[in-house]
Amino acid sequence: MKQNRWLIVVGALIVQLCLGAIYSWSIFVEPLKKAYSYSTTQTQIIFSLALASFALTMIFAGKWQDRKGPRIVATAGGLVLGLGYILAKYSGGDFLLLTLSVGLIGGAGIGLGYVCPIAACVKWFPDKRGMVTGLAVAGFGAGAWVFSKVGAEFIQSYGVLQAFFYLGLVFLVAVVLGAQLLKNPPEGWKPDGCSSPRDESMIRGKPSEQKKSKGKSEDYNWREMLKTKQFWILWIMFIFSATSGLMVIGILKPFGLFSGLDAATAGTAVGVLALFNGAGRITWGAVSDKLGRNKTMSLMFLLQAGMMFILLKMGSSGLLLAIASAWVGFNFGGNFALFPSATADYFGTKNVGVNYGFVFTAYGVAGILGPILGGKVFDLTGSYLWAFIPTGTLCLIAAVLALKLKNPHHKEKE
Repeated sequence: MKQNRWLIVVGALIVQLCLGAIYSWSIFVEPLKKAYSYSTTQTQIIFSLALASFALTMIFAGKWQDRKGPRIVATAGGLVLGLGYILAKYSGGDFLLLTLSVGLIGGAGIGLGYVCPIAACVKWFPDKRGMVTGLAVAGFGAGAWVFSKVGAEFIQSYGVLQAFFYLGLVFLVAVVLGAQLLKNPPEGWKPDGCSSPRDESMIRGKPSEQKKSKGKSEDYNWREMLKTKQFWILWIMFIFSATSGLMVIGILKPFGLFSGLDAATAGTAVGVLALFNGAGRITWGAVSDKLGRNKTMSLMFLLQAGMMFILLKMGSSGLLLAIASAWVGFNFGGNFALFPSATADYFGTKNVGVNYGFVFTAYGVAGILGPILGGKVFDLTGSYLWAFIPTGTLCLIAAVLALKLKNPHHKEKE
């Protein structure tokens, strides 16, 4: 029986939709501060730990799914994520318990589930790698929009701790169901019209880039990959780019309130960022299939840098903040289409699960730097200025580094 490879994308979207709820975190900031007297920094520590746990767990998840396939690992991710949020109900608002349940356990569940749809999709779509990776992870961005609305409704109706409980139930059921659609293609499978390694090299974009790379990528295991300079450049670029987006995501609603907007308008900005986060994943992934991965990344980083330098002035009206949120979300979302695609481009698809797990540790570093930077700067200075300027500078550096990347090659054995 012929497998419809688009069913894999459907499963990926269901899983990623729930995992992306982490990006709606800013809706919990003010309720936690009001109900349990949290500082802004404390709320961002929970968010940062979730992101760091997410990133570190992906290394283990990548190895596991490369051995056992995506279905079993994504199922485990749904169970762990749901359990973490359900346990938050019983924390009593205690900072340490909430940090462990939503942060450590919830983040680990996201890390288990996240890599599986990506790894499966790049194997089923070697002919459309950038586009399908963007589509698969678009659910993650869209999930932030969906759950910013759902979560806010739960908070208003039942309180913040009960909201965590209900979200946990939703995550547990939906992720486990979506995981059942995920599977790897048969060994040696190729889609129609992509029957050879040279055909597969068409994913790189422009013919001139194919020539430079000598036609095809080589498969690296994670030990070999860590010895290449390309891995470390990708890793640094990911940190620099993701730090800016994660900082804005963590403080977006409080920033709107600080700028004088009402809660509803500031909350709308969170939803706008989430929608464009999803759109950016699809768009930048598709653009990179045509323009080439490196040029696309450089352009995206430059656009993000520009917004970081003017964002402080964009909170004065609901419209301006919505534009800024759309801009940041659109460019931030592109990271999650371009970096897994670039990992497969440079290091092959055979070990893409574990290899991208190591690349993704950069996101964990950014998850600590970005949100805590935003929270700490505001607690110390009463302004977000000195959080936006440094992150914009990091994006500029990433844009330059992107243009320096070239394909790695194994040293030929004599």
